[in-house]
Amino acid sequence: MNWHHRLILPVLLLAPLGSVAAVPPPIGDVMAGEFALQQGDVKAAARYYLLAARTSTDPGIAGRATRIALLGDQPGLAGRALERWRALAPDEPAMRASAIRLALGQGEHETAMDDAKALLALPDAAGFPVLLVALAEATGDDAVIARSVLRELFAQSLLPHELGAWLRAAGLAKRLDDAAFSDRIVAAGLAAFPDDPRVRLLLASRQREAGDLAGARAALVALRDSGDISPDLRRSAAGELALVGEPRMAAKLLAEGPQDDASFGQRASWLLGTQDRAAMRALYDEIRSDSAAPGSSRRLLLGHVAEALSLWDEAGHWYAGVTTGEGRDLAMLRSARVQALQGRLEPALETLHELQADTSADGERVRDAYLIEAELLGGGGRSDDALAAIERGLAIFEADPVLLYARAMAHERADRVDAALADLRRIIDDNPADAHALNAYGYTLADRRREYATALPFVRRAHALEPQSAPILDSLGWIELRLGRKEAALALLRKAWSLQKDAEIAAHLGEALWLAGLEDDARAVWREGQGIDPRNRALLNALENFTP
Repeated sequence: MNWHHRLILPVLLLAPLGSVAAVPPPIGDVMAGEFALQQGDVKAAARYYLLAARTSTDPGIAGRATRIALLGDQPGLAGRALERWRALAPDEPAMRASAIRLALGQGEHETAMDDAKALLALPDAAGFPVLLVALAEATGDDAVIARSVLRELFAQSLLPHELGAWLRAAGLAKRLDDAAFSDRIVAAGLAAFPDDPRVRLLLASRQREAGDLAGARAALVALRDSGDISPDLRRSAAGELALVGEPRMAAKLLAEGPQDDASFGQRASWLLGTQDRAAMRALYDEIRSDSAAPGSSRRLLLGHVAEALSLWDEAGHWYAGVTTGEGRDLAMLRSARVQALQGRLEPALETLHELQADTSADGERVRDAYLIEAELLGGGGRSDDALAAIERGLAIFEADPVLLYARAMAHERADRVDAALADLRRIIDDNPADAHALNAYGYTLADRRREYATALPFVRRAHALEPQSAPILDSLGWIELRLGRKEAALALLRKAWSLQKDAEIAAHLGEALWLAGLEDDARAVWREGQGIDPRNRALLNALENFTP
């Protein structure tokens, strides 16, 4: 250290602040503080910066000294630096935010309240976001004081009288682990601003979550027809419409205003579920007209939509244009599917092999290339080659649960039940919360071994993890039916069918209906299942065993 610098430090510490008001910040202390920060010594940096702040008239130096001391958990140094900062810039919002942080750490509720009130008194609510940030940084014991400050500010009606501010305060309360108070703020906001479109949207969302889909739908349609949906609410409102079963309406609402890849992609996703080819074709033409020089993400989107329209050549054209970037690997996977759908299996396999050999490709995409290869080969009746593709993938991605699951299904289809169960058990042992493996293991035990009681706990665990999964509900319902619990089985299978129209679910639900004496209903469900997949093994067995 410079010895001259050491000799002047006592002079600086003893000199009255007023006598050095015109002295610029000592470069030595500032540089020493920065060097200490670079070395990770925050406490030393706080000391050096406090020395600099004492002799400088620059509030920025005092502010940095305060923040560094807070960062280094040095409340004493932070308090002295803050005192200097307050003297130099008594109305600066950042100073008050730091004062609040210090007060929270010291458990000084009233001190924090004073600075919080000063922030909220600033014109145009300019201090409100600063206050939110200051309180949001509180953790542990500090959060206890932060919660009490927020509660008192709300009780005294000091928050800006605007719904957005109240909702942000509610979010802060939840961040501070005060969920009950968060709900109180939201409820108060709903009552205070009943005509605000955000309130109407929130109420509709709550109706949906409570199971009142018809009420939520009516509220959303009324909101849409009112013309009060601002551009910043449009995406949320459209999303709610989709969730209440109105994907066409959602896509039409989202089509209003400027479009980007996200809005085009979301509209395509909703319309795909409707099977509305005319609407999909119109969207495809709209995206193309908006794509004078499409980038990779736009080309991928156009390829997806072209696939949905069975425009294989056009889909292949769009995918072929994605030659670089993170979308290239996905484009190759999609391109292979398109080639296979065109009856060009060998070119499809070549595309997949090229991706598998690319050491720069994303690992998950490479893994998927093995899965798709197995799927294409299996679909072409080459089950041994399909299994070999999975084995090659597992040689690289050892114990990958997705590849193990695919191999288990391949073994099950080939009647190698022991091997299928072994792969599924390996997945479960590595991850006891893998709902799909638990379900497959339990269903295989029940279907292929008739071990219903042994299978039931595995499927129940899967159901607890994913209670709205149609395949899991189907497995659980079918096993309950085999165990003689017909009413419980019928309820589970009805729910599964309502969530997903699937031939296997149709087989099991039809069986439950037949055994309940509802033979006409059973035949109707089986007919619908035949329209989905007439070759489904479970459905063929049901038709053979139960229909005259």
